[in-house]
Amino acid sequence: MESLEAELDRARDLDEAELADAVESIGFECTRCGACCKAGEAACDDGGAASETDPEPHTATVFPDEIRALQAEGYDFRDVARPMPYGIEQTPDGPRGETFEWALQTDDCGDCTFYTEDDDGVGACSVHGDRPLICRTYPFSVALGGTSQPMGEAVDTDGIVRAHECEGLGRDISREDAEELAAALKERAVRELEEAIAVRENYRPTDGDGVVVHDSEGQKRPDGTRLQRD
Repeated sequence: MESLEAELDRARDLDEAELADAVESIGFECTRCGACCKAGEAACDDGGAASETDPEPHTATVFPDEIRALQAEGYDFRDVARPMPYGIEQTPDGPRGETFEWALQTDDCGDCTFYTEDDDGVGACSVHGDRPLICRTYPFSVALGGTSQPMGEAVDTDGIVRAHECEGLGRDISREDAEELAAALKERAVRELEEAIAVRENYRPTDGDGVVVHDSEGQKRPDGTRLQRD
């Protein structure tokens, strides 16, 4: 297995034109169905309350600086992000445990809190201009070690580009849009690897109470404040 540093070099050397060729070959047009922003149709009952058989909540990774960009629009930290749920357990004294990275905040049904839908069921993002890279690039990802593969295994591939489940796949896409996606894919791959390396370098075991989130900037509480260390 190659080191994260070696994979980062590969990411920085990715040819955007080749990535655009792959995106064009697979094809994509967003249908605004909202499936990539929601936990699933069975997540809530008709009254909007969480059901007893909730699927896995929506977990779109958001980088620390992306959180700050949304905070600059007037949102509080907890309005934007929550700790990734993996590694956290619910105890009689409240949640506790260590986890890595942040996910976009979700509502009571597990859907992204920034997802909106009109009366005809057409979806939209209320922070579209500041949405994280993982949202800008979905349903595509780049097959490099250390990069994320959202929403399960790939359903189609072309070279290093993977396509994940989405009803918009296979539709015509303009070269301009393919190139825009390709540039974002490369940026995301680089950022994910830079983040992973920084998390590794800044990781410090903790034994405090509650929840601790490890990101590229160190250890933090669920509200984004730095963990005070002796």
